[in-house]
Amino acid sequence: MEIFYLTLKQMLMMFLLIGGGVLLRKTNILPKGSDATISRLETYLLIPALNLFNQMTQCTRETFAENAPLMLYGTVIILCAMLLSYPLSRLFVRNAATSPELTYRRNVYKYALTFANYGFVGNFIILGVFGAETFYKYSLLTFPFLVMGYVWGMYILVPKSAGSGMLSNLKKGLLTPPLIALLVGMLIGLLDLSRYVPSFIKNALSYAADCQAPVGLVLAGVVIGGFKFGDLIRNKNVYGATALRLLVLPAVAMLLLKLLGAGEELMTLALIALATPLGMNTIVYPATYGGDTETGASMVMISHALCVATIPLMYYLFIVLL
Repeated sequence: MEIFYLTLKQMLMMFLLIGGGVLLRKTNILPKGSDATISRLETYLLIPALNLFNQMTQCTRETFAENAPLMLYGTVIILCAMLLSYPLSRLFVRNAATSPELTYRRNVYKYALTFANYGFVGNFIILGVFGAETFYKYSLLTFPFLVMGYVWGMYILVPKSAGSGMLSNLKKGLLTPPLIALLVGMLIGLLDLSRYVPSFIKNALSYAADCQAPVGLVLAGVVIGGFKFGDLIRNKNVYGATALRLLVLPAVAMLLLKLLGAGEELMTLALIALATPLGMNTIVYPATYGGDTETGASMVMISHALCVATIPLMYYLFIVLL
């Protein structure tokens, strides 16, 4: 029960940080375009610092050998989610073949039903409630999410007019700073080289890592604040997708894991990765490459608002009671 209350407290803190971002954007304290600047700060500095520091301090031969199966679990989970997204997305966008706009909108739903915000929100919960050791395990579980989010995610979310292809996205995905930092951190940890890293560098990485999740949540608020709320809440399909993302899909996954005999730790990690709100790449990728952002913005706003209640509820139902 203590973990449940800590999770609830963490979600309320998350709500305040997102609300602060919305307020900063609505009052023009942060001007138009600031979301892109903060996003680059996250991508090129804060997330790499978090990945590098956590892996180099937590990854040893023993911990990696013990927890490596989590990457296999993560691969199975994300591949199943991808396969399910194809028939589920048809429930929200019909006759997609009749126009490129409808095809692209269906792709937005595919991504949203595959990837939750396991990064900004998931990191915030795991680090705030469970600590660095559990976050290391969480990073291994979500490693396949990170790779497929860049490769398959960019393939479906980048408009075809921008020249998106699976091979080019694979190259981009494998060369992203967060993934490179994670792999370098693993290598340093496995080779026991962290003892040779000066303490001031470790401290700098630690300070930057502490900023990643809060800044990411403020970014979510800034993104939401850039749209008119009235326009975002009118899309009825988004409520269905949000219910699937926050309640139905994680519930099904938890029941299957329970039937397969999964332990509490694995179920907790999977729940946080799957029950967090709809990911912000449904805005970031379209905005970067000239796609439609309104559907993604609706998903982000509605799901982030509701997850403050649904994540503690799901944790209580499937971890505390089950």
